[in-house]
Amino acid sequence: MALIPVTILTGFLGSGKTTLLKRVLTEAHGQKIAVIENEFGEENIDNDILVSNTEEQIIQMSNGCICCTIREDLRETLQLLAAKRRKGLLDFERIVIETTGLADPGPVAQTFFMDEEIAETYLLDSILTLVDAKHAAQQLNDRQEARRQVGFADQLFISKTDLVAPEEVEALKHRLAHMNPRAPQKAVHFGEVPLHEVFDLRGFNLNAKLDIDPDFLKEDDHDHHHGHDHAHGEACDHPSHQHGGHGHHHHHDDDVKSFAFRSDRPFDPAKLEDFLGAIVNIYGPRMLRYKGVLNMKGTERKVIFQGVHQLMGSDLGPQWGPDEARGSKMVFIGIDLPHDIFRQGLEQCLV
Repeated sequence: MALIPVTILTGFLGSGKTTLLKRVLTEAHGQKIAVIENEFGEENIDNDILVSNTEEQIIQMSNGCICCTIREDLRETLQLLAAKRRKGLLDFERIVIETTGLADPGPVAQTFFMDEEIAETYLLDSILTLVDAKHAAQQLNDRQEARRQVGFADQLFISKTDLVAPEEVEALKHRLAHMNPRAPQKAVHFGEVPLHEVFDLRGFNLNAKLDIDPDFLKEDDHDHHHGHDHAHGEACDHPSHQHGGHGHHHHHDDDVKSFAFRSDRPFDPAKLEDFLGAIVNIYGPRMLRYKGVLNMKGTERKVIFQGVHQLMGSDLGPQWGPDEARGSKMVFIGIDLPHDIFRQGLEQCLV
């Protein structure tokens, strides 16, 4: 049986998660979606869509979608939904998990790798993060949870861009790209997002990531890999680096940053495994997302790896083309990671 795709929807309080979710649930797309909420706020979705004051944990909606509110562990809720689906009591094709505005999406994502039963039933598709353009600068300055949510994202949706000046939106995009250069950014208006930009993004599908992100191995201006971590000098005059009334500040102050490692030399598999194991052991809680395409000694195929916090996985990808330049590229997104230690360690794992 095909795995059930799961999308994690995160974003800071008031960023528009519920608006987006309502649209996804009420639009006539013919898909049956189960929504798991772990937010108990005034924004609770069932106030508007669902019958109020129901004691039930799982509610089937008129258009075939299902909503449930987590009152216990996410794993148990997922197992319960899967069991009811197998027995024909519930019918749904995919799941959206809406996290609370203050949540770290990491543990939610890890659930899909740590539990065998969950991994055999569900496929984690992607993490979507909503960013509120009007309040983002302040939230990113003040709250690490907001910065973490950006670091985890496979796709960033920027809401409320109509409420701020165009240069502020540009400054925000610039800042987000430094924190997470791998997540495409899109401005959205009142949750108006085409569904193909929400579902089946395959952010966690190791092999598919290369098909939908062919530029993953190419250079881009947010990857700083020549011995220093920022291509911008301290005197950069980009608006997001100016001290002004908008709560912007220089992105060097953001503790969530990305950096890339590249090499044309192949990796020694045993050395690399030992080194990655060691850094994940020490820095795992601060490593939000990391992924790469690796040129490994002893195989004619690309090795694709990625991880969330302490959980890491790898997979054999397609063969290297006869004329293709073989090289490795890794991107790490995390909180105050010691780039020098990572770089030196990775260098020592090369053949």
